[in-house]
Amino acid sequence: MVCALVSAVCYGTASVLQAMATRSAGPGTGSGLDPALLSRAVRHWRYPAGLALDAIGFLLQIVAVRSLPLYVVGTALAASLAVTAVVAARWLDVRLGRSQWGAVTAVCAGLAMVGLTSGPAGVKAAPAALGWSLLATVVVILASGTLLGRLSAGPRALALGLGAGLGFGAVQVAIRLFGSLGAPEILTGPTLYALLAGGATGFLFLTSAFQRGSVTVATAGMVLGETIGPALVGVAWLGDRSRPGLEWLALVGYAVAVGGALALARFGEPPVGEAGAPNG
Repeated sequence: MVCALVSAVCYGTASVLQAMATRSAGPGTGSGLDPALLSRAVRHWRYPAGLALDAIGFLLQIVAVRSLPLYVVGTALAASLAVTAVVAARWLDVRLGRSQWGAVTAVCAGLAMVGLTSGPAGVKAAPAALGWSLLATVVVILASGTLLGRLSAGPRALALGLGAGLGFGAVQVAIRLFGSLGAPEILTGPTLYALLAGGATGFLFLTSAFQRGSVTVATAGMVLGETIGPALVGVAWLGDRSRPGLEWLALVGYAVAVGGALALARFGEPPVGEAGAPNG
């Protein structure tokens, strides 16, 4: 659980750094997805710094996913939006009001409830087709990018963030599946490619969302995708369960934590002047 929470801190801080670098990269193409944006953003020191934090968060997430149910890890990662809000307020001089602090408190309370109910990760064998389903899901998400990019500004940031979250969610599920696969299956099967494609899709969608919308709205969409999707897969197909008799508390905690995170979606978009300030 500690690994999952520290991972959330890394991801939340990285989001602000990457949003600032992305805004500094200049206008992109007319589409919601701009593959060249990554090459422009990486020239600003904040983006590589954010990637370094993402890498640390990912390693900690691997540890968490291998030992905790996916719904627990997902709920912990939802705290990244609270971290994003607090860090943005600190670095971008945006004030947090009472409602935003209340949402941050709700996230922490929900996490505490989920942590108390957490059982061990499920040991149920995954269906053979789950790896292929993951890969197909990532391909569909990637193919929808151009269509999502044509939405108006607010829905576009949320939709691209959701696509990013679903991509990162596929990564979570793939990490869990590796535990039941041998080396030949990992190298030749669809799970490894679903992980790589999901990670690449997540970064592409999220970077494009940061440039064209609020960092917290985009992160809220990401939280939805990477929290709900893997949780459903874990419970339905991988045998994830809470401690006996505490299922109700797990559901309440999950709802409170995710609801608090999504309530922060209305919190301050980083000022364009700040986010686009020269990297110095």
